[in-house]
Amino acid sequence: MTRRRLFLLLPPVVLVAALAAVLFWPVSMPSYKEVREAYRPSEAYLLDREGRVIAVKRVDFGIRRLDWVPLDGMSPALKDAIVAGEDRRFQRHGGVDWTAAAGAVWSQLSGGARRGGSTITMQVAGLIDPGLKAGGRRGWRQKLAQMRAANSLERHWSKPQILEAYLNLLDFRGELQGIGATARFLSGKHPSGLGTSESLVLAALLPSPGASSERVAARACARARLSDCAEIRAVAARLLDNARARMAEENLAPQLGNALLRQAGERRRTTLDLDIQRVAVEALDRHLGGLTQANVRDGAVLVVDNLTGQVLAYVASGGGLSRSAQVDGIRAPRQAGSTLKPFLYGLALERRYLTPASLLDDSPLNLQTALGMYIPQNYDRDFKGMVSVRTALASSLNVPAVRTLVLVGVEAFRDRLHSAGYAGIDRDGEYYGYSLALGSAEVTLWEQVTAYRALARGGLLSSLTVSPDAAVAADSRVMSEASAFLVSNILSDRAARITTFGLANTLNTRFWSAVKTGTSKDMRDNWCIGYSRRYTVGVWVGNFEGDSMHNVSGVSGAAPIWQDVISQLARDETEAPPVPPGDVVASQVRFSPAVETPREDWFLKGTEIAVMEAVPAGPFARIVSPADGVVVALDPDIPASHTRVPIRAEGGDPSLVLKIGDRVLGPATRDYLWAPRPGTHLVVLQRADGSVADKARITVRDVKAQQK
Repeated sequence: MTRRRLFLLLPPVVLVAALAAVLFWPVSMPSYKEVREAYRPSEAYLLDREGRVIAVKRVDFGIRRLDWVPLDGMSPALKDAIVAGEDRRFQRHGGVDWTAAAGAVWSQLSGGARRGGSTITMQVAGLIDPGLKAGGRRGWRQKLAQMRAANSLERHWSKPQILEAYLNLLDFRGELQGIGATARFLSGKHPSGLGTSESLVLAALLPSPGASSERVAARACARARLSDCAEIRAVAARLLDNARARMAEENLAPQLGNALLRQAGERRRTTLDLDIQRVAVEALDRHLGGLTQANVRDGAVLVVDNLTGQVLAYVASGGGLSRSAQVDGIRAPRQAGSTLKPFLYGLALERRYLTPASLLDDSPLNLQTALGMYIPQNYDRDFKGMVSVRTALASSLNVPAVRTLVLVGVEAFRDRLHSAGYAGIDRDGEYYGYSLALGSAEVTLWEQVTAYRALARGGLLSSLTVSPDAAVAADSRVMSEASAFLVSNILSDRAARITTFGLANTLNTRFWSAVKTGTSKDMRDNWCIGYSRRYTVGVWVGNFEGDSMHNVSGVSGAAPIWQDVISQLARDETEAPPVPPGDVVASQVRFSPAVETPREDWFLKGTEIAVMEAVPAGPFARIVSPADGVVVALDPDIPASHTRVPIRAEGGDPSLVLKIGDRVLGPATRDYLWAPRPGTHLVVLQRADGSVADKARITVRDVKAQQK
């Protein structure tokens, strides 16, 4: 070889040597493990107690990608279509396909069509390092850097790892990144379920992700060398033209997910049980679908474990016709209706004012209040006459409940409700008045289930939780074990509820359960709260916007949902009814007159009675004047000696006295005229034992003093 020829060959040799040195010189690239650990889906996931996804919340709105999909979780058809379309010699090259690169250079030099020479490995390098990512016209230095990075990846990563990363990091269409999100949101499938035609379409999408379905279908057909492309065109149209957002997982608790999830990629475990959540969701949706003609659009279900207080199902909204599906119906305050009555009667039983066999008069009742006359009515606009406490509570009669409230006092009842878990009932008793007996206060389903779980546990209250890591809540006694037993016994009595609900109704279960329904004013809210030995289940139905339902009561609205849920949960329950505590005894009782049949009933020890006699109908002892909460303004033009406020009670006996402040006026059988003085004063109707039968607050204002 002459020196001239050697000189001519030297530059190419040097060039090749220099190129090889650049390509094979070590370069630092992250490991496969580091890339996996740095990956974050755009979603956050709420998990049930076993780690199963129960709710999904999108947190990152800059991109849409789901969990990393391992290579063995992708269909073979998909992997074959991607490799065939993007890098046919992927398994044979070491990161750079020199044959494809040479062809691309020759095509460009000869004026042919522009061809890409990037391998899958080179594209992965660009996906990991945005500075290497293909886009626009790249100089030879950038191309060499990408080749060098690809060579490094091939030396430290396996081929399956490279292909797996490629399919998880690649942008497919629009905001969709990775095969997980692409498969789910375009086809509604997991990547493992993609068929041949779907795989060909997705592979043909990569060169131009924004292309029309017709162009993508044509490319897919050409790559597959198909003569009949009808199926490919149909699949491309379905995936690309009619695509709609499909949830990646079952989103069974979206409101709870929205409340608890904060960071992209977060996976937060809860106490919920996916199977129980699904039971509650399906029951709610099914029954709401049957109530659409009754103008019922919304509902909520809460299920808790009685022993631990852990929430097992949290269905905050349901029904396909909801206009406000994002509202959390478990936390939204709604009017309680008759669901507060068990706690009213529990207080009266605990104080030994009443027994389950005591008779109450279910007849018209007019009560004077600061706002006028309060005239309670029963749900069916009918009156039953003398009924026992057992019948009054189990059949949810209104007038006996109001009479019981007059007996125990509004303030005392308000205090009992607040201590039992109804944190929102925090106004003075006079704010609620006698209507509190019928549930005029607003409560949440969370509070309802908290309070009823206390009944199920013999009067022991503790907080509910959705966190499996929460410390065990301390118990506090809010009701005596004996009175809680008596209330639960009444609420489980099928015979006692016949008066209102009939013999066959949706409150009956084949196992022991105690349950109470409630319907608020104008049928805006409908409740059914009840418990077995193991579970407490609360249901609310209505409309989040507050419009009334059409002739829907607790037994026809919420109760069927409650029965459906608790029956599936407790289908294997064989436990006997609760055991009575030591201070509760069973005793035979008959009634005179025979308003109810003789029976064995439960009593607090010492209150049992063989014959329960009806007291002649008449009003309960109460203050008639002044009305509770009345405001008296002293007229400066009327001499003080001529200004008097009448104080009068009715329905009492000579042992009761009237007091104003600390001053005893005298026996309640007399009327009194009191000389008012500025300030707030309390008129009390007091029993011989010092307990309060009734009270009324009066405010006296000096107009003349205010004018100064």
